[in-house]
Amino acid sequence: MKISCRLFICIAMLISLRGHAMATLVNDTTIHIPDSGAFKSTLRGSPVSLYILKNKNNMTLAITNYGGRLVSIIVPDKNGKPTDVALGHDSIQAYQKPNDNCFGALIGRFGNRIAKGEFTLGSITYHLDHNNGVNTLHSGFTGFQTRVFTAKQLSARQLQLHYLAKDGEGGFPGNLSVTVVYTLTDDNAIKIEYTAITDKPTVVNLTNHTYFNLNGAGNKTITDNLLKIDADSSLPVDSTGIPTGQLEPVKGTPFDFTSFKLVGADINKDDIQLKRGHGYDKNFVLDKHDLSQPVATVKSTITGITMDVYTTEPGLQLYTGNFLNPKLHDGKEGDVYGPRSALCLETQHFPDSPNEPSFPSTVLRPGQSYHTITIYKFSN
Repeated sequence: MKISCRLFICIAMLISLRGHAMATLVNDTTIHIPDSGAFKSTLRGSPVSLYILKNKNNMTLAITNYGGRLVSIIVPDKNGKPTDVALGHDSIQAYQKPNDNCFGALIGRFGNRIAKGEFTLGSITYHLDHNNGVNTLHSGFTGFQTRVFTAKQLSARQLQLHYLAKDGEGGFPGNLSVTVVYTLTDDNAIKIEYTAITDKPTVVNLTNHTYFNLNGAGNKTITDNLLKIDADSSLPVDSTGIPTGQLEPVKGTPFDFTSFKLVGADINKDDIQLKRGHGYDKNFVLDKHDLSQPVATVKSTITGITMDVYTTEPGLQLYTGNFLNPKLHDGKEGDVYGPRSALCLETQHFPDSPNEPSFPSTVLRPGQSYHTITIYKFSN
């Protein structure tokens, strides 16, 4: 009877709090799920909604087709308590603000930086938005984080998103047809499968920009999380964040995560690369990337939640939320997200690959298919 009364109260709150976040009861614990009504909208003539995926363990994902964003990732902690480990907002309006930080977004058509906002393909030089100083970051002002995807919920655990990036959008060549499928597995893994085809030679580098905090979204820090990255080298960058083209061994540097280390152990060391990024903002050269083993693992020392990352991509960008604004109060349930309150583990090809011949190619041509998979698997 006690549980029934609590459930009745929760339902009453839902009815009275239209436009606010939903609360639901799992194992006698109230958890926060964004309200679908706060995501119902029409942007540029296309409908926007919130989609919920749930597996047999009550792991729950909330995804909006605006930017293909992971809004919430709710997983059990070591005591079975449902815990949201992804930073985000409670409404579609908040995601449209200029300072939304790409929370949970699909990034394309080229993730990370392109030097001086230009690249040459064949005999043609293409000019892109300069939205990161002199460079292009995450495809400029019209990147996928600002686009509305066509959504089709394939099952209770699978969502398909599609977007056609038109020739010239953001300065990039070719009509690029992109399909992304989110699958929530029954072993608590999020599988993200990317596919793309083009009608003209172009460059493609898709990734996901979820900010994770395994202590729980809204916790003030991730410096006490343990991190391991299976990479013996990283890419040093110049003062604008562009790779120099060299590979630098991580041994003996603050970037050595070849064995478990607290994220905050070396983050404030006197290192020019850390100073340029105001913390970790570094692409790691993965030793192996064929889904046979994790390329990275994060563990919370508070909740006991562990996240293993698998990918077919050659690089992993570690970003510790160094530029999150602590003056904003528009996180979920009014949370404040300050610097180093989350980390991103963006699986991708290397930054500025179109301008660096020594890096793995990101060129996609007509008749070819871009296909890559990333998995974020949770346990406790």
